[in-house]
Amino acid sequence: MSDQEQQPAFSIEKLYVKDLSLEVPNAPAVFLEQAGPNISIELHSAANTVSEGLYNVVLTVTVTAKHEDKTYFLVEAGQGGIFGIRNVPQESIDPILGVTCPTILFPYLREVVSETINRAGFPPVLLAPVNFEALYQQHAAQAAQPAPAQVQ
Repeated sequence: MSDQEQQPAFSIEKLYVKDLSLEVPNAPAVFLEQAGPNISIELHSAANTVSEGLYNVVLTVTVTAKHEDKTYFLVEAGQGGIFGIRNVPQESIDPILGVTCPTILFPYLREVVSETINRAGFPPVLLAPVNFEALYQQHAAQAAQPAPAQVQ
């Protein structure tokens, strides 16, 4: 094998919208509401192996706008990417999938969410930047905690 074949390599093979859902359950009455909604945002990512050296990562966000018990809108979007990761030590794969790939996907996801909400007739919601490294480290620390003993 040549030196070039042994070099660590990272590539973006494909970016795609995996899932997109919009609900405006109380339209058209919700457009006449004077009160602004409260916005809640849930974000998570998942990764799996497609084939040797190819990984699929999906970053999913759910944005819900409510006022009291009335839902203004609910958007769920999943931005996917297929990434080539070759000649990288196994212990480095998880941080790449948990930090690097979601960081690449996030601007695309933010655009999909903002555009979808805007097309639904609402002002766009701009997702704030996310520190995926801090989230990854927090998740890793929680996974390292021993499970509580079960009492039977």
